[in-house]
Amino acid sequence: METKNEPPFQVKTFGIILGTERFEECVHFYRDTLGLPVWFEKERLVCLRYGDGYLMVETGGVARNHRKPNKENPTTLRLNVEDVESAAAALRERGVEVEIKSFSWGTVGIFMDPDGNACELKNADDPYFA
Repeated sequence: METKNEPPFQVKTFGIILGTERFEECVHFYRDTLGLPVWFEKERLVCLRYGDGYLMVETGGVARNHRKPNKENPTTLRLNVEDVESAAAALRERGVEVEIKSFSWGTVGIFMDPDGNACELKNADDPYFA
């Protein structure tokens, strides 16, 4: 049986749904600290613009006081930016601890949200972004 490379439907946009335990703190973090604009709000749900898609913050997750282990939550929310160092400095001014790491494939700024979810800044100089 031959498989086709065509998707069975057209995706109009992408979205990430983030279940949180510390809902109010996470909304404040993504909306006010990271500056993602609010698209719409409903009861215990805030949908934020996330580049060409959206990040929906809602209740129902489990928080940790430290970064969640990869086996528990292997997802990282990445924000592709022009300059990781300056974006990290701006976040540090807002009280976010950011660790910079450089690799052969690029530079990332690693931090976490109030629930312990992994987040990264990534330099947007990959060929994909050209």
